[in-house]
Order: sequence, then structure tokens, then C-alpha cells
Amino acid sequence: MTTIQVQGTVAAGFETVRAEFATTAVAEGAGPAGAQLVVYVHGRQVVDLWFGDEVTGETLTGVYSSTKGAAAIVMAMLVQDAILDLDEPVAAGWPEFSAAGKGEITLRDVLTHRSGVIGVDGGFTADELADDAVIAARLATQRPYWKPGSAIGYGAFTEFAILGEVVRRSTGRSLQDIFDQRVRIPYALDLYLGLPESEEHRYREIEPGILSPDELATYWSGGPGPHSITGIGYGLNSNPPLDQVALSNTRRVRALGPTSCGGVGNARGLAGLYTAAVHGLNGRPPLLKPDTLGEFTMLHAAGTDLVAGSDKHYMLGFQAKGWQYPFLSARTFGHDGSAGSEAFADPHSGITFGYIRRRFSSTWSYPEHHRLAAAVHHAASAT
Repeated sequence: MTTIQVQGTVAAGFETVRAEFATTAVAEGAGPAGAQLVVYVHGRQVVDLWFGDEVTGETLTGVYSSTKGAAAIVMAMLVQDAILDLDEPVAAGWPEFSAAGKGEITLRDVLTHRSGVIGVDGGFTADELADDAVIAARLATQRPYWKPGSAIGYGAFTEFAILGEVVRRSTGRSLQDIFDQRVRIPYALDLYLGLPESEEHRYREIEPGILSPDELATYWSGGPGPHSITGIGYGLNSNPPLDQVALSNTRRVRALGPTSCGGVGNARGLAGLYTAAVHGLNGRPPLLKPDTLGEFTMLHAAGTDLVAGSDKHYMLGFQAKGWQYPFLSARTFGHDGSAGSEAFADPHSGITFGYIRRRFSSTWSYPEHHRLAAAVHHAASAT
């Protein structure tokens, strides 16, 4: 068995979390590529762990769709400031978006994956997916893939490109810039929607899952066709099909920080983000007021996701984590990423959680999330 040398610290009562972190890392294949885990309880850091080749607590890597959590918090702040109205049509401030039957789609529809605007005919190139403005321009004329509001389907690359265009037209600033100025910098978060060149030396590449060519071919033989709803939603309808592993390993993606998938950070940054949102951090107040938090952590959409192909539960911009982890409260909110990152806050228990690994699962499944969350919840409940 591979020996994992876990580094870092845990508060008294959280020793079992360290043991679970080491065990899970071996069992679920994170291996030498490494992983990080950071937890706060009621604003106090209780876990800060890492392991792996060339990995420290400060190492940065791609967080993929965990980026959406940061973008959703910015959206919540703009709603809180009465700059944006959740029930206003996207096209009210972006008239071009009304083309092809999209005129009645609201911000709320987009945030809850009910818009039907999950991709474009012919697909996006990897270069296009680096730039939210380019994605938005192509989506403006695209017809939805189902009647808006009639079903749910995950907007993996489109959700915050659409909303970011609304933000830009409403404020004159990019969503990335607002995140930097109002969240990342004042709260000293190690989480970037646009990684500066000066921080590149801390970036370590995401690694592919470990399967032989024959095993990989068998896995994908029953997979979605490139022009299916799932294929379109995940960028498989481009030529060549999107290589998700390569996405965050591309400097252009990291530099521009597309707000649906291009964030770069570490577990400290993810856990700190959710701590700042609910409890405040580093002596600063919570980013979200109770009424805002209540609105954004209310379940809005549930059922079979036409893109993901399984039952999903969505809040406003967030995944409803209480349904995924039933030992947590119904208001638990957060977002995972396809390379294995996970982050959430449970306002009831006070737990805020950030996890990152550097190796994709070959099957896009990460059972360690449940085991780590359960270990953290058990330790927090006992202290």
C-alpha cells in the first residue's frame, strides 16, 4: 500500500479527519499528485492538511466548476446591493440575447440551470472557452436546447458567461474584477478568477486519471454521443472534443479566469471563501446578509438533469449540498469541480469546507467527498 505523508495541522478533536484524509487519498486514487483539505467551524480554522509531490498548503491548481461558487457569491452581493434583479430577463440589459426564443429567460433561470442555453451548435473551441466575452457573444444568437423553464440541465461552461455579460453591462466591470476588488483582496483569499503571472510559480498541473487505453475505451464506449444533450453541455460537440484535463493547464484559461470553470486556487482559498460569505474572515464582516443568504440557499430546482443525466438539486448558483450529504443541514450550499474539488458551507453547523485534488478521477466520481464531509461533521458535532 502506498504510504501517504500528510502534512499540516488539526485542532484538538479533529484527529480522525487527518486519518480519514490519508486513508481516502489512497483509496480514491489522488495518489502522489496530492490533495489539500481545509475546514473552519464557526469561523475558526480547525483543519489545514495536504500531501503529495510538490504540494504544500500554498500550492495552487485548477478548481474547475468550484469556480461557480465564487461567481455565485458575487451575484448574491450584487442582488444584495439592488444592482441586479433576479427576476429581470437577461435581455433587459443585453438585447442581443433575446434572439431565438430567449427573451423571457431571467437571471434566476440561468442561476438554476433552467435556461436551456447549455452550449452552441458546433461546440466551443478550447480557446473560446477561455474567454467569457467570446462565449457570451456566441450564446447570444443560439437557440435554447429545450423550452426555457421546462427542465433543468447543467450549464457547465455557459452559466456565468451569460451572467457575467449581464454584470458587465450593468456595472461597467467584469465579474472577475468585482470578485478581486470586493472579495479576494480584502479577505486575503488564495482563489483567483484570473491568475496573475506573478503567482504562476505556485501552480501545479491537473493530472489525468489512471486508466489503460483499453479501460478508457471501455468506459467511454457507453458514454454520451457528442451531439447529445450531455455531449453539448460538456463540450464534446467541438472538433476536436474538449479535453477537460488540459483546460486549466492552459495559461490563457488561468489568466482570463472564465467564471464557470477557470478559477485557480487551493483548499485554503475555497474554505476561506465560504467562511467569508457566512461568518466573515480576518476581522471582516460576512459578505452576505441573512436575507440574501436565505434567498440564495433556497432550493429552486430539483429532478433529472438533462445534461448530467442524474437527479440534481440546485439553489441560486449553488449545488444544494444538504441533499448530497444528508447529515448536513438543508441550507448547506456549495459547488464541486470536475477534477475533484469540493467546497461548501453549512450555516447551521458552522462548517465551511474546502478540498482540492490534482488528479482527475477516470470515472468523474469522487467518493472521498462524502467520507471527508462525514468525518468533519462527526468531529465538529463531538467538540
